[in-house]
Amino acid sequence: MDLIATVAGLMLLEYFVFAMLVGAVRGKTGIDAPATTGDPRLERMLRVQMNTLEQLIVALPAMWIFGTYISSTWGAALGLVFIIGRVIYCVGYLSDPKKRAPGFMIGFLATLVLMVGGLYGAVMAVLQ
Repeated sequence: MDLIATVAGLMLLEYFVFAMLVGAVRGKTGIDAPATTGDPRLERMLRVQMNTLEQLIVALPAMWIFGTYISSTWGAALGLVFIIGRVIYCVGYLSDPKKRAPGFMIGFLATLVLMVGGLYGAVMAVLQ
């Protein structure tokens, strides 16, 4: 489970970096909190941060469940795929919101495998 814990920490670090990038964009645009509109760069970075948070709510526990009942190595690997997907999502979204889909799909599919696989493993454990 050390691998799972490490990747979970990396997921949280990635989210923290995205939050810090929101602050950096605020500084560049001069838009102070609590405002969330006024410059497309800020609005996009805020969406990257919030969409990542929304995904983490599912991805983190799914990774832990998958790691517990199926494989901690594969669970950690899928967690890394999620992280890479979120980076691709961020880069795409910041350049043009229409370019966010590939990164979203990578992270979404990794999360889906973690969630379905983890649920399967947990159900099988209950039935034994």
